[in-house]
Amino acid sequence: MTILIEQPHFEVEDEKKVGMTELKELVLDGGFVVPNARTTEGFAAPEMNAFGHSFRDYEAESERQKGVEEFYRKNHIHQTYEFVTKMREEYKKMDRVEMSIWECCELLNDVVDDSDPDLDEPQIQHLLQTAEAIRKDYPDEDWLHLTALIHDLGKVLLLPSFGGLPQWAVVGDTHPVGCAFDESIVHHKYFKENPDWENPTYSTKNGIYSEGCGLNNVMISWGHDDYMYLVAKENGSTLPSAGLFIIRYHSFYPLHRAGAYKHLMNEEDAQNLKWLHIFNKYDLYSKSKELIDVEKVKPYYISLINKYFPEKLRW
Repeated sequence: MTILIEQPHFEVEDEKKVGMTELKELVLDGGFVVPNARTTEGFAAPEMNAFGHSFRDYEAESERQKGVEEFYRKNHIHQTYEFVTKMREEYKKMDRVEMSIWECCELLNDVVDDSDPDLDEPQIQHLLQTAEAIRKDYPDEDWLHLTALIHDLGKVLLLPSFGGLPQWAVVGDTHPVGCAFDESIVHHKYFKENPDWENPTYSTKNGIYSEGCGLNNVMISWGHDDYMYLVAKENGSTLPSAGLFIIRYHSFYPLHRAGAYKHLMNEEDAQNLKWLHIFNKYDLYSKSKELIDVEKVKPYYISLINKYFPEKLRW
């Protein structure tokens, strides 16, 4: 059961200097508590990414930027309601491989995210950089450390043994399908080529959904977020609901950066969004060329994996 307690309104006021405002106690699944007046001042967000540009700058002129825009063109054309439904049904079977969380982490050494304008390092380094930064500022929230470690594991969908899906079907910002595409979505102009654009059922603000229906009832563009959420749920992970929410919606930038689609949220979504705002700072700004010593931190994360997941998972 999730216990929801009324809290003051929380927003990200400055994306480069985001902190957590004073909160009343919030108890999540498993008894995890948000400490009172916890801040994240210990984490200094850098001004520039690994390429010398501002973070999430989709307009900066560079060869990588051109590739990112082409990625979003394909993503916005092909991510239809029908496509998302098909992918979810197919991958929910969990019949491709059986392996541990750490084995999956190691597979990410072969993955580079073409949609990311800020990083070209193997993904395992991004996972550890995010997790270690959060661990430093939130030492008592071990579920959040593990959530950071595994949040991008769904990117194994890019590998042949997982279907070898194209990048546009695995990575990048996510958004709802089945309703109008909000203008805050990066490279929004390419949605005009999406078959759902002029479908009267899908082109209104609510589309096939009702206000306050809850994000769990909303179809989100297919990718690594939703896949890893399905893996965690189907394998009986004991992560709290906020951890699962972060995994599922951490790429949903139109929501947690622009505030779009909040009319579809319910009260539990609103509470979990506070944790996602906290997580997002580390996910975005911890990307750097300073690499983590994997073998040094491995024992700690193995202990967390054993706490919240079975030894072997179906993928």
